[in-house]
Amino acid sequence: MSSPIDTQKLQAELESKGVKYCIGAYVDIHGVPKAKVVPIAHLGHMAKGSERYTGYALDGLGQAPNEDELTSVPDFSRLIQLPWEPKIAWIPADNHFQGKPYPLNTRVALQMQLDEAAKLGFGMNLGIECEIFLLKQDEQGKLSVPDPEDKLGKSCYDVRGFTNSFEWLDKMATAINGLGWDLYSFDHEDANGQFEFDFQYADAITTCDRLTFFRFMAKHYAREQGLLATMMPKPFADKTGNGAHFNMSLYDLVSGNNLFACDPKDDPHGIGLTQLGYHFIAGILKHGRALCAVFAPTVNSYKRLVRRGAMSYFSWAPVFNSWGSNNRTNSVRVPSGGGRCESRNADGAVNPYLAAALVLAAGLEGIREKLDPGKPNEDNLYEISDAERAARGIDFLPQTLQEAVAAFAADPLVEQVLGKGLRDEFIRYKSEEWEAYHLSVSKWEVDRYSYMF
Repeated sequence: MSSPIDTQKLQAELESKGVKYCIGAYVDIHGVPKAKVVPIAHLGHMAKGSERYTGYALDGLGQAPNEDELTSVPDFSRLIQLPWEPKIAWIPADNHFQGKPYPLNTRVALQMQLDEAAKLGFGMNLGIECEIFLLKQDEQGKLSVPDPEDKLGKSCYDVRGFTNSFEWLDKMATAINGLGWDLYSFDHEDANGQFEFDFQYADAITTCDRLTFFRFMAKHYAREQGLLATMMPKPFADKTGNGAHFNMSLYDLVSGNNLFACDPKDDPHGIGLTQLGYHFIAGILKHGRALCAVFAPTVNSYKRLVRRGAMSYFSWAPVFNSWGSNNRTNSVRVPSGGGRCESRNADGAVNPYLAAALVLAAGLEGIREKLDPGKPNEDNLYEISDAERAARGIDFLPQTLQEAVAAFAADPLVEQVLGKGLRDEFIRYKSEEWEAYHLSVSKWEVDRYSYMF
């Protein structure tokens, strides 16, 4: 939660930097930011939760029309002055209800789970790899790649495709570093029109705040060029999709030391992960199918989680609830160098707070129960037989949103961590999303059936 702060001093400091307005941005169940805009003269009132919201008007905040409003309490420790509009300060916020943190707010849910980790002496570090498409959209809503030269069948790391989109990329990179996020690489990704930004990991709340702002910022800079930036999981059936891989470790709250890191020679698997890290992975796998609903939370997500689909080569996306070392066919892997684990089924539509809360809880259960993930899978899992996968006890991840939500609903850990209210809201909204998709008639159906019958 936000710490007490001298709002008069902060107001004077912000005014000296040209700030006129403040946005206290909390998120709905989808991770989409919502807020009122407060003039800087009312910063002190804002700090005390002066801004009230009708929860019934928002997705997933669980209110009825007759209930008291929610408030928004800003976390000033993570304030951002908009790089493109310095008159506005963006401040991540939490919803409160009648003076207390509101448990259906997903940022609050993550902080509650971090409190559980703290009881064991742990903090959570998180890095999220941001994959994103830069596209144009015609009047009919059709998406296409704006760069006419970006046509290579395998465009990953393509230098020309990168430099042709340099205006947008440079704005993004300059802003990321200006915000102190430490961008350490960015590149043209595997699909045409797709890019990836990798910036330094941080504590879980900070990284989730940054992903939320990253999406907002990317769309702004794209709109300046008449384009659309999207982290939609799968914009094109024949191209790879947008992942948002979660790279996770626990650290000691006293020393700050990474509790997953060790010398590979001290690790029986030779990967460079401590026993604590393996227990954490085992917890993720135990709840892997339920976690998939929050890592991959849309109908479109499951068009990314395929081995090949409409593509001519493997998709790189995980389809199995499995783990290994530097092997991208597993849903959980330990990248080269060890010291962390990566959940690869997370995609660009993820609500990072919700996913981080549940994956942390799953990992902590693995630690408490000293679970064993088994041996790492080092094969190309896309190609081994069903019999071999069954012999190893490797299950498929859910293959549709409907299946994922069913796994989410059936897992007792979900209600234990989120509470019944937030659990039920997620199930309701995602079941309605599936039903709406299932009842819609797509262009594919019209093209296939209208002349056939």
